[in-house]
Amino acid sequence: MKIASFYPVLMTADVAATAAFYRTHFGFVALFEADWYVHLQSADDPSVNLAVLDGDHATIPESGRGRVGGLLLNFEVEDVDAVHARLVAAGLPVLLSLRDEAFGQRHFITADPNGVLLDIITPIAPSAEFAAQYADGALPT
Repeated sequence: MKIASFYPVLMTADVAATAAFYRTHFGFVALFEADWYVHLQSADDPSVNLAVLDGDHATIPESGRGRVGGLLLNFEVEDVDAVHARLVAAGLPVLLSLRDEAFGQRHFITADPNGVLLDIITPIAPSAEFAAQYADGALPT
């Protein structure tokens, strides 16, 4: 099977507010917009996509309807410190403070209006212990 595209779809009760959150804070633009579904794409990278869907919409089997939960979205960025400063100034909650991790990340965690955790990351050089665990060619620098 060849996968042509892959992106998360967040089920929510407030499609418009959720889409507005990702537009405002993460630079997404709408490629398709209805009151029940919005397909978002990064203004900087067309390969980065995210969709927002009314969790009670008829296209979702009844057994799968509801709200997003237990989800962590990673956003790898060039300058996590700058993003942290911008999002803190905008009033977003900081659920995990900005820190360096020995496994090769400088990051912090915030959340969207639905409680979806957002891990904002800039890769850094890992400790020697963790560097040995990376596959060839995958080591952050």
